[in-house]
Amino acid sequence: MADSARTPHATGFPAEGRCSYYVEKKKRFCRMVVAAGKRFCGEHAGAAEEENARKRILCPLDPKHTVYEDQLAKHLKKCNSREKPKPDFFIQDINAGLKDETEIPEQLVPISSLPEDQLENLIKKLRKASEGLNSTLKDHIMSHPALYDALNDPKNGDSATKHLKQQASILGNIEKLKLLGPRRCFVEFGAGKGKLSHWVDIALKDAEKVHFILVEKVTTRFKVDGKHRKKNSVFERLQIDIQHLCLNKIPVLREGKLPVVGIGKHLCGVATDLALRCLVETYAASFEERNEEPLAKRIKNDKTEKEINTLAKEGNEKNVPEKWTPVAGIVIALCCHHRCDWRHYVGKEYFRALGLGAVEFHYFQRMSSWATCGMQKTSFEASNITTKRKDNQNNDSEEHDEGGYRVTDDSSESLPGLLTVEEKKKIGHLCKLLIDQGRIQYLQQKGFNPALQYYTDPLVSLENVLLTALPIHSSQKQLLNR
Repeated sequence: MADSARTPHATGFPAEGRCSYYVEKKKRFCRMVVAAGKRFCGEHAGAAEEENARKRILCPLDPKHTVYEDQLAKHLKKCNSREKPKPDFFIQDINAGLKDETEIPEQLVPISSLPEDQLENLIKKLRKASEGLNSTLKDHIMSHPALYDALNDPKNGDSATKHLKQQASILGNIEKLKLLGPRRCFVEFGAGKGKLSHWVDIALKDAEKVHFILVEKVTTRFKVDGKHRKKNSVFERLQIDIQHLCLNKIPVLREGKLPVVGIGKHLCGVATDLALRCLVETYAASFEERNEEPLAKRIKNDKTEKEINTLAKEGNEKNVPEKWTPVAGIVIALCCHHRCDWRHYVGKEYFRALGLGAVEFHYFQRMSSWATCGMQKTSFEASNITTKRKDNQNNDSEEHDEGGYRVTDDSSESLPGLLTVEEKKKIGHLCKLLIDQGRIQYLQQKGFNPALQYYTDPLVSLENVLLTALPIHSSQKQLLNR
């Protein structure tokens, strides 16, 4: 037998110095290193005859591992699952929005269980509320020289190319909005591996006083921000849910007075609303209170988005000097509207003005998945795709759609005799547009000039809408208030 075949599995023995416990589920021996003179690791010591006198129990903080009962007190003090002290920038539910229990329905049935007349009524309400909205957005598909080499790398697979095209377009849009410059802080929400900030830093080259704050609520492997060692740019990673993040408690923002640029690539539904509130309410509002001078006045409701864009453009053409603002701009690629939440949604006022509430919002956000769920595929194909996802956990998971194959609780529901696949797709897009319009109105009321545009081809990503916003400076506000 060749040496390569003499593996522990082939010989039926554990590797030298490794635990002798056979893990039935994994069909192999445990690979943990054992102490001198021991056959089993600490986790499996209970299986050894010599260790039978000591009992192992599940850890009360995390039942995924065990501990000796007589060492529980000591273990709880150092267990990685113990509750750690909260940082200063953690303030419980600061960006969550007001909770109105009277508006939250107790029980809502799945869309597939709705009577046909009730579903038809919901669709009528959706179409009426969407009247006058432009369902076709402008194309702002761009690129940036910082990614040219990476995009043309022959080693790239389809997935890598797809992500690079999106990052290049987002970066191009950031530059077009004149947000790519020195002396500012880029806050990347839902940062994942931090690749968007990575390319922003590459594009900035040696710009001075640039700070990156990467916000991600889960531990992330293969992070790229650790590779940056420039003197002029600093990367800081915060492991926190956006719902509890108070930016003005972060020293570099509290003391350095750097304008913030909020960015994100495929920020899931509810996370987008939390990020917007974090930027324009929690953070910007703190400066208003300190200065006792509002940075943003409520925009009159009779001004249309077209008028706002025109006035803002005129202001830029007149070279109006820019006033320092806490939030210099927002550039977020939107995603997963079916994961929005009424409590956290920033556009509740917009929905209420249309005669809509929590119930309609719930069903609209569920139906929004019809725009991207790929209903043409059979359940067999869908199950294969799900299996492939599980088998590819090490792949780049920053993308939230699989080229039209996403399968969610409601996306795979069939409504025989009522709607065709194409009709469901159009309804899904209307739901997404209506939800995004509520965000647009929210930003307008907070003193921003927001816009929605396509930033990538749907063949690259079905979630291809970019939300951008710039603050309306004092001279432009005067134009708006005439």
